[in-house]
Amino acid sequence: MSSYIIEGETGPWEVVIGLEVHAQVISAAKLFSGASATFGGDPNTHVAFLDCGMPGMLPVINAECVRQAVKTGLGLNAQINRRSVFDRKNYFYADLPLGYQISQFAHPIVGEGTVILDMKDGTSREVGIERLHLEIDAGKSLHDQHPSKSFIDLNRAGVALMEIVSKPDMRSPEEAGAYLKKLRAILRYLETCDGNMEEGSMRADVNVSVRHPGEPLRTRCEIKNVNSVRFVMQAIEYEAARHVEVYEQGGIIEQETRLFDSAKGTTRPMRSKEFAHDYRYFPDPDLLPLEFTQEFVDEIKAGLPELPDAKKARFIGDYGLTPYDAGVLVAEKETAAYFEAAAEGHDAKAVANWVMGDLFAALNRTGKSIAESPVAPENIGRLVDLIKDGTISGRIAKDVFEIMVETGGEPGRIVEEKGLKQVTDTGAIEKVVDEVIAANPDKAAEVKAGKEKLLGWFVGQAMKASQGKANPGILNEMIRKKLLG
Repeated sequence: MSSYIIEGETGPWEVVIGLEVHAQVISAAKLFSGASATFGGDPNTHVAFLDCGMPGMLPVINAECVRQAVKTGLGLNAQINRRSVFDRKNYFYADLPLGYQISQFAHPIVGEGTVILDMKDGTSREVGIERLHLEIDAGKSLHDQHPSKSFIDLNRAGVALMEIVSKPDMRSPEEAGAYLKKLRAILRYLETCDGNMEEGSMRADVNVSVRHPGEPLRTRCEIKNVNSVRFVMQAIEYEAARHVEVYEQGGIIEQETRLFDSAKGTTRPMRSKEFAHDYRYFPDPDLLPLEFTQEFVDEIKAGLPELPDAKKARFIGDYGLTPYDAGVLVAEKETAAYFEAAAEGHDAKAVANWVMGDLFAALNRTGKSIAESPVAPENIGRLVDLIKDGTISGRIAKDVFEIMVETGGEPGRIVEEKGLKQVTDTGAIEKVVDEVIAANPDKAAEVKAGKEKLLGWFVGQAMKASQGKANPGILNEMIRKKLLG
């Protein structure tokens, strides 16, 4: 467990965290209407009569959304409930025309499951999943379009959401961040949610409380609709410190819903926290209980892709990667596919180092995703081969790689065209070594007198003189032999 303890005058405090993640289901249509679920569009163009609360409109379940929820549950190693019930959750906002949200309460479609976190120190942590239920999204209130009026966009109203509720098993901002990243990776591998937090298709409600270690759980506060991993971690840090300060001063924490101000890095009250009875849940009279067969579940299970944990284990076993490296490479499906294409028939460990080092740095620098990489995966493998067979040195490989990033070129051709082949001709290398030694007689005398540390300096000067082309092994051996005999 990653330790995150806040020291107070009354002793150490630990933070207790649970996350409720709302993940938009990948589906062409909404959960109960045929309107488009595509992001964007002009306001109020993706709206059916049901979504805008027209009288007499009846919901019709979208089977694809049910399939996607079951698929996600299987990916979370969770209990699939073959009978679930849709309820009305009653509350009133202008962007919720029905006057209620269709959700699931006592009988969700997915029960308890598990997510395994990969921490930076190489350890793993299990976080329990309490439930996953299907529900509809609300519309959007726009308060910045007019000086005295609020506008309503119902394009999002009725879009299918999976609410994935964790158990209060996390104990640090880092664990919460790792949980969100892992959950997003699983959803993307399954292709049940695109995980795009910027567009709001995945967002988190963060439940935070603190206690002295070993104490029962104390009052929690919920921070609503946080839309980035970094903001979730910042919100937890601020809120945990706020709770400790209140308790240390003899105050009490009121259960409430708060908002995170990303500009200030603080939270502020939104409303007092409702309890389940405040929503007056009751089964939706327009929807029968949702029931499906075990055969339906088995069919979905048979079509599941290889998920991050299984892929990580395979990368460790097949390619000899460390758990940390394997975890980094499987975090995104596209990165894992790129690595496998690059590693095929080549030194996988060396390929992994190039992908995670130079390639990631180049993509970060140019603002490109790995799918947009100017360097084809097979060219990473070829570059590794050129180093391995002595055609180029590791130093020259860095220059070749930069040209590959700029031009998308093939490394062998770049080496030929630029004349970058490593010099292995001992005569040519000896000529360079002799010149460097002759130009620095004082330092040569110091080496002969026992100052062997200067050997590295001579190697550097000789490499520089050969423009990095001299074979380092031959060069090292020759300098040592000439200066020390």
